[in-house]
Amino acid sequence: MNAATAKRKSSLISHGIAAQNRKARFDYTIKETMEAGIVLLGPEVKSLRAGRATLTEAWAGERDGELFLFNCYIPEYQGGVLSRFEPRAPRKLLVKRKEMRRLLGAVARDGMALVPLDIHFNARGMAKIQLGLGAGRNKADKRHAIADRDWQRDKARLMRDRG
Repeated sequence: MNAATAKRKSSLISHGIAAQNRKARFDYTIKETMEAGIVLLGPEVKSLRAGRATLTEAWAGERDGELFLFNCYIPEYQGGVLSRFEPRAPRKLLVKRKEMRRLLGAVARDGMALVPLDIHFNARGMAKIQLGLGAGRNKADKRHAIADRDWQRDKARLMRDRG
């Protein structure tokens, strides 16, 4: 890890963000977001605080009537802790039952996806995950999003230069 990456990660963790899925907002049109708790073991929390988690291939879904986070990579903590855990194990998400039914209904009915956007620590130091309910974008929509982003950047540059 180079110095710039280390500095960016340390600044994110100091703001409470342990892991981000930056590509999610590009691949999906996020309709709404919500925050959920996540059940973790002690070494998993330590690894998150070190900023070593990856959310790029993660997704949320139902298993046995409960909401789980699948394919989230949290590497083993290398701090001398003897307890081992599976880095890609499904992790239970804590949401109210009514909210879970609403989200899973939208996934089943409208063909939407529950996409993890980031894992962060709240003011009390508890690990939380921000989920987005989104519809997938096709290639043309992605190109349109890139064009809009470029135009906004150019417009901001022109306004800044103009004074």
